[in-house]
Amino acid sequence: MKKTSGMGVSNSHLRELESESIYVLREVAAQFERSALLFSGGKDSIVVSYLARKAFFPAKIPFPLMHIDTGHNFPETIEYRDNWVKTLDARLLVRYVQHSIDQGRVKEEKGYNASRNLLQTITLLDAIEELKLDAAIGGARRDEEKARAKERFFSHRDEFGQWNPKNQRPELWDLFNGRKNQGEHFRIFPLSNWTELDVWQYIKEENIPIPSIYYSHLRQCVDRNGTLLAKSDYLTAKEGEEYKEYRVRFRTIGDMTCTGAILSAASNIDEVIEEVAASRLTERGTRADDRRSEAAMEDRKKAGYF
Repeated sequence: MKKTSGMGVSNSHLRELESESIYVLREVAAQFERSALLFSGGKDSIVVSYLARKAFFPAKIPFPLMHIDTGHNFPETIEYRDNWVKTLDARLLVRYVQHSIDQGRVKEEKGYNASRNLLQTITLLDAIEELKLDAAIGGARRDEEKARAKERFFSHRDEFGQWNPKNQRPELWDLFNGRKNQGEHFRIFPLSNWTELDVWQYIKEENIPIPSIYYSHLRQCVDRNGTLLAKSDYLTAKEGEEYKEYRVRFRTIGDMTCTGAILSAASNIDEVIEEVAASRLTERGTRADDRRSEAAMEDRKKAGYF
């Protein structure tokens, strides 16, 4: 573990991004009393947790990692999550969508396109209320999707956990306003100014381990409206749909029912970086849940989504 934020990063652009993110994380520790780092096992939350360890080294990360578990995860992701938490020597909190279903807080979707991705929102908001969190740190980036681009580093949420893009605070001269009223909280996005390519280059520079499904492998998938969905017990096949073996990798990791793979032969990080640099499609373009409507992400965020 490197003791200073600049060591080991040869690219000056990456050094600046790293320094900015560490500054944001330290501001969270300074301004908020009860924070948690939302951890999905995806590359962005991995990088945020890695930066958190750097930000407070040699002390431990001062807030727990929290996973909102849909129950429909890739097995590789859960295995990685548990190993990574041990590596960080961090505390992990898990809250389950299944518990929200069992308690009648949310209703399981039905049909071929059913997913638990949207249901995570209630589980997250309940966890924030249960734990009395005043800040929830996430790995979202502004380049991911147009709704993400409206976010601030410190993104205010009202007492219902809802987001209003017109009611966000200015962040001039890197001054962050964490003042809030009773019941309100903030979502914190340290990677706001990073791009997907930046994340991959940083992973390479810092030699950060990531789940194997980010690299090319053979997997049984079904092609549904141009999205390659991995075979799982959670996916209901339509009549006439056929699973075939493809050589694929995943650019983003989420619920197996809505996270699409891409055809890829990129089997190492250099090949992934080359592929990402040449791509003209954002990684969110592989997510079936974002295709439900033009404003799908923004609608979910207004309701309290990540």
